[in-house]
Amino acid sequence: MLTSFMKGLLCCLTSKSANVVVPAETSESTDGYEFVEVKPGRVLRVRHIIPDRPVVEEPTGPGGTVSCKRKITVYRNGQLFIENLGDRASAELENCQNGEAEPNNTVEVELTDCGKSSAPVSIPEAGSEPVTAGKDGTAETAAGGGETPAAGQTDQSQQPRKCRRKPKRTVVIDCERKISACKGTHADVALFFIHGVGGSLDIWKSQVDFFSRLGYEVISPDLAGHGASSAPQIAAAYTFYALAEDMRLIFKRYARKRNILIGHSYGVSFCTFLAHEYPEQIHKMVMINGGGPTALEPSLCSIFNLPTCVLHCLSPLLAWSFLKAGFARQGAKEKQLLKDNNAFNVSSFVLRAMMSGQYWPEGGEVYHAELTVPILLVHGMHDKFVPIEEDQRMAEILLMAFLKVLDHGSHMVMMECPEAVNTLLHEFILWEPTTPPPQKKESKTRPETAKAQSDNIAADPSEVRPATARQTSSNINTEEKPHSKAKK
Repeated sequence: MLTSFMKGLLCCLTSKSANVVVPAETSESTDGYEFVEVKPGRVLRVRHIIPDRPVVEEPTGPGGTVSCKRKITVYRNGQLFIENLGDRASAELENCQNGEAEPNNTVEVELTDCGKSSAPVSIPEAGSEPVTAGKDGTAETAAGGGETPAAGQTDQSQQPRKCRRKPKRTVVIDCERKISACKGTHADVALFFIHGVGGSLDIWKSQVDFFSRLGYEVISPDLAGHGASSAPQIAAAYTFYALAEDMRLIFKRYARKRNILIGHSYGVSFCTFLAHEYPEQIHKMVMINGGGPTALEPSLCSIFNLPTCVLHCLSPLLAWSFLKAGFARQGAKEKQLLKDNNAFNVSSFVLRAMMSGQYWPEGGEVYHAELTVPILLVHGMHDKFVPIEEDQRMAEILLMAFLKVLDHGSHMVMMECPEAVNTLLHEFILWEPTTPPPQKKESKTRPETAKAQSDNIAADPSEVRPATARQTSSNINTEEKPHSKAKK
């Protein structure tokens, strides 16, 4: 602690960060590590593994085609109205343990970046009434069938609804996605692992080793200032847009035809950014403890707004707090995991710049609702950084999402429960929706009811156009007799 205090004092006197992360010496190509210069003087370390495997062509099977039809309406009062118009592999979503299908339904929620954030709203079943999230977060079910309230009834839910304002903007999504199983023997598949604040590519060691043994091509970069990547001494180098541009360049360098993005914490935002920018190239995506679909904005009242030298003096306390909040257990095993995987081992300057640079106003609920890629959400039950309600909110907003909760995991669930996480990821990567059998064509023979109905219509002179004058007179004569009898 005394050494940390002296280094922090030296940092204040020299106005420089006491611990600067610089690139390590270039490793041999056999190690699987590469150093990529994304910009002049900005070098990122990337672990790129291409296993020796037999070349197998892309599968010729039909896979599964999912119709993605959705209408998103945003009103000026902050109300978000989502209407799903197409089927979304409902059978597979119903079979998923924590996934819920939402075909042909309507969801009406409040934007969370407004004055008051509403509680999560459960998506109604198919054929149920639309659900509206009230200002107090309570769910209200709209009355159907055009029934009017009884006289003297004072129930507020039965009061006439106010006229809806004109929408601020409307987004219509109408496309089809072909989703197929991605096996390790497929040369057109690549897996990207992106870590969050304070991490490094080493936190993915169990996942990278597991999938590389199965034959998958794996790419895992170090963010700027993390791991062995270069650490520029300017705060603008760690904004969301600067880091997202780094990930874009890395993706364009290593991308294949079918790419799967796996992000953790802050890394989920970069995965979402890439999925929005390259929807045709992103085949699937995994969000591990990524939080809710809210726009990023740095907090004004945060410990990370303190001067860099003060944060450096508090680094032992910050490391202990991260261990307590990031792991379900705080034993010797977890401490060794932090040390071996180079987690939360960044300079105070980089940590401060990363937290203050999380500004992404576009990444709100509408931005996430526009995604059509299938997404797996993994949440650690004991996570103290990301509440489970945020991941539930994310699952409600996304078009096609599976939510899996691990009871024995926390924020660093991929390090705490590597076997369970690897199994979930592998099953999701191999998942493909089942294409429903083609519907039988209807018989051209008219049913008896339709035939009888046509005969009745033909007997009505007011609706049938006669072919000749003789037919017209005969029809009138046949119709006049029963009418005359009725009058009698």
